[in-house]
Amino acid sequence: MDPLGQDEIRASFVNCTRGEAKGVTLPARPEEIPWEKREFLGWRDPKAPARAYLVLPYGGEVVGLALRAAAPPKSRLRSNICGFCTTTHGLADITLFSGKRAGKSGRDGNTLGMYACGNLGCCQYVRGELKSDVPQPFETLTLEERITRMEEKLHKFVARVLESR
Repeated sequence: MDPLGQDEIRASFVNCTRGEAKGVTLPARPEEIPWEKREFLGWRDPKAPARAYLVLPYGGEVVGLALRAAAPPKSRLRSNICGFCTTTHGLADITLFSGKRAGKSGRDGNTLGMYACGNLGCCQYVRGELKSDVPQPFETLTLEERITRMEEKLHKFVARVLESR
């Protein structure tokens, strides 16, 4: 992912107002983010943990999505798979993220959801920089193929959010 500045990140949001985008708490100073190891920038708001954000290149532009995180379940006895990077996690480490659709549909209250890594660290899980507490199934895909699969899933999610824009 190409490096982005704070203003570029804030301007990228397509499913919230400019005022809401202006109030977003950014994850770190942009110069501290290892952009070369990120296919997307994803983070939870440290001031409001129920808020989360995704920013990624899509269709020649940068698209940002404001999301809501559902409360985690109490049980850790089951596991689930991230819808973006396909990492298996304990149920408490997978979160349902939902976001308003872009445009009129979103203003009418229509949302779209996806189960994903609770910390949105998919890029790190794919690269093995972070490890889940749950044993992972054996995969024969190369790192590049896993990254491509994750990008395809992200792009499908973004396309569905933008459908009615």
